[in-house]
Amino acid sequence: MVERGTALLKKMEISVAEADKRTGKNTVNMQETYTVYLIETRPAESVSEGGTPVAPDTLWRRYSEFELLRTYLLVTYPYIIVPPLPEKRAEFVWHKLSADNLDPDFVERRRVGLENFLLRLASHPVLSNDSIFFLFLTEVLFLVFQKADSRLKSLSAMFRVKNPDKRFTALKHYSEDLSTVISQLLRIRARVADRLYGVYKVHGNYGRVFSEWSAIEKEMGDGLQSAGHHMDTYAASIDDILEEEEHYADQLKEYLFYTEAVRSVCRKHELIQYELEMAAQDLSYKKQQKEELETGTVRIFSLKGMTSKLFGQETQEQRESKVAALEQSIQEGEEALKEKNAESQEFVEKAWNDIERFKEQKEKDLREALISYAIMQISMCKKGIQVWSNAKECFNKM
Repeated sequence: MVERGTALLKKMEISVAEADKRTGKNTVNMQETYTVYLIETRPAESVSEGGTPVAPDTLWRRYSEFELLRTYLLVTYPYIIVPPLPEKRAEFVWHKLSADNLDPDFVERRRVGLENFLLRLASHPVLSNDSIFFLFLTEVLFLVFQKADSRLKSLSAMFRVKNPDKRFTALKHYSEDLSTVISQLLRIRARVADRLYGVYKVHGNYGRVFSEWSAIEKEMGDGLQSAGHHMDTYAASIDDILEEEEHYADQLKEYLFYTEAVRSVCRKHELIQYELEMAAQDLSYKKQQKEELETGTVRIFSLKGMTSKLFGQETQEQRESKVAALEQSIQEGEEALKEKNAESQEFVEKAWNDIERFKEQKEKDLREALISYAIMQISMCKKGIQVWSNAKECFNKM
């Protein structure tokens, strides 16, 4: 589900080859068990002149290092829908599947997810060219100096934009609706998988009963024994079926996490728009102050106006000094507003280009995932029909 047309993927093959459980001390000197993942990279033309494959470059990374990389990309490219990481702990699972983040099956699924994350980055027209991303793939020592987005943290979560961009507002609402739909779909799938697991395992009881029955029958015994064997095979097949199904569920989960990345871009646009409006409001206020000083009139009630009435007007020299200071401040405000306008226009242009790219990717990926899921369900039903057809043949031979 990853396009391999970018320059990086044309030059380099990237994979997360394996996972390994290790034990060591954390930052507070306490013993912990964690998982590391082996990243392998090799030139796309990986066969040497002698015909032997070139050995890949390898390095181990923890999940937390992948998180650092993604945080760096979120801060550096606020206008890009940065691909999400696979889940840190299992969610939306049927009850027979362990939610332990050290469980081998879960670790394997996360390994696949981390590889997909790297390939998503390497296939992105902008992110694939980032030097820190390249170092993450190739250098053992890797540090990300995280720049916290202080502007977002300093503003109240309740700030409101007066003139929001309708396109980003609609996109935010869409991402929220998509998140709800995919969450519901995953919950339904988990419930269906639970019931399906029970149905398949109960078929094992058919096998046990047919086997016991065959022991007391002479002429019918072989047919009953064979039918019981088919039922046992059918009951045991559910484990592999549901493991395969989890793979398709993980593809849906990726887009569940993508919806948060989309909302992140929308929030950053709201912040830029808010700062633009504040700069325009500040400039308007300064121009009004200048007009009041020059004309000697106050259009709105203020403490300053009341003070002037009580203690007399300012001298001409004082007014001229303040007007000069305001003119300088207005000039700076106009430059600041111009910069904010340019920043906003650049953000919108870059963000919308990436949003359009993401929409095409999303439609293609989800269509493929749903079709593959339907094909798997059809195959599973056909296997069930085949088992009962085989059982029927066994009964016919009795």
